[in-house]
Amino acid sequence: MSFELEGLETRPAQVWGSVRLVPLVRDEPVPHLRLHRKAYEEPVSVVDVGDGTAYVSFVPHAFVATWNDGDQTPAASYGTRLLERDTAVASPRMPVRFTRRMARKAGKDRLRFLPLHLVVEGYLALHFGGPEILWEEWSRRAVTRGLSPRCEESYLGLRVHGLEDALRIFEIHPGQCGVLVYVADALAGAFVTPHPDDYRALHATLVEDLFGELIYTYGLLGAPAGDLSAGIDGAGITSLHDLRAAAARRREEWAAFHDEVMAGDLFDEDGSRQTVQHLHGFELARFLPSFGLRKENHIGETVTGADGRIAYLKTYRLSDSQVRRGHLLTRLAAHEWRLDATAAALGITEAALALRLERAGFGHLLRQDVLDHYRAQARRGTPA
Repeated sequence: MSFELEGLETRPAQVWGSVRLVPLVRDEPVPHLRLHRKAYEEPVSVVDVGDGTAYVSFVPHAFVATWNDGDQTPAASYGTRLLERDTAVASPRMPVRFTRRMARKAGKDRLRFLPLHLVVEGYLALHFGGPEILWEEWSRRAVTRGLSPRCEESYLGLRVHGLEDALRIFEIHPGQCGVLVYVADALAGAFVTPHPDDYRALHATLVEDLFGELIYTYGLLGAPAGDLSAGIDGAGITSLHDLRAAAARRREEWAAFHDEVMAGDLFDEDGSRQTVQHLHGFELARFLPSFGLRKENHIGETVTGADGRIAYLKTYRLSDSQVRRGHLLTRLAAHEWRLDATAAALGITEAALALRLERAGFGHLLRQDVLDHYRAQARRGTPA
């Protein structure tokens, strides 16, 4: 999997406390595609996934991608409440709206999808079925129920200290179609739209996006963003033309440093990508990283054109604990869920692997007697 922010230019960052916003500007909007907010009178969304189960979610807003030139009025809805799917009598003030899929056609020229929910669903569904072969270490529950239930914690942008103020105070550049958000110089997420008007309409919705534990913690600590400004050497500058040329060089140097160093790990070439829907020449997809340890791992969703250029992008940075869980699941699946083969590939003992699974919240997948045996081995320090 490989993406590039082709067609987007990095502009000088704006810093407020620990929050750094890096604008992304297009020379020309992506033609034939627009992104809007969609307001729903019903504040609860229940997604029927088609196999007898339902996905119930807090939905502050939904994005609607269109590929015609018609005028669409953006709007937003806020507030929700969770209701049981089979509730006989629903509250008259909070009706439930049923939706067929996480991303579905909302008309002949529209596709409705929930921002970030598409990719978070992909992460939660990672090897959701559990072991495909019932090796002796796995419990009966692991095979019959897999990783159900599976849950992860995230924080609204409103809870990330300083983000709301930064979005309110900073200016929106002419032609701006996206932004990269940093907290204490850790890349928190990227947001790209096909048209500057789309970005202006959706700029404020970043406070309703999801952010991981790392970003929330950095916001609480309030560590200021580093000073990355570079002055202009006055030697050889004798006119306004020379000064403009020197300032342009500094902007180019900053953009190159940002794209290669600060945002260099946004896309993982060893990650995976899954196409979800097609939109008349455009493709809605979600991507997962390779879950490499001790590095940045971002999940995200994109709309790309036939030329591969990104028209829409929204990403979420996984916390270290989320990366470890994804790492364990992918390694187990790669070795057919055999503990001995997975432990050997990781260079650790089976007992150590079992304890890692337990610390990651997957201890219930192992038989209790097997887990107790591995615990005793770990205490004695004997090899598995």
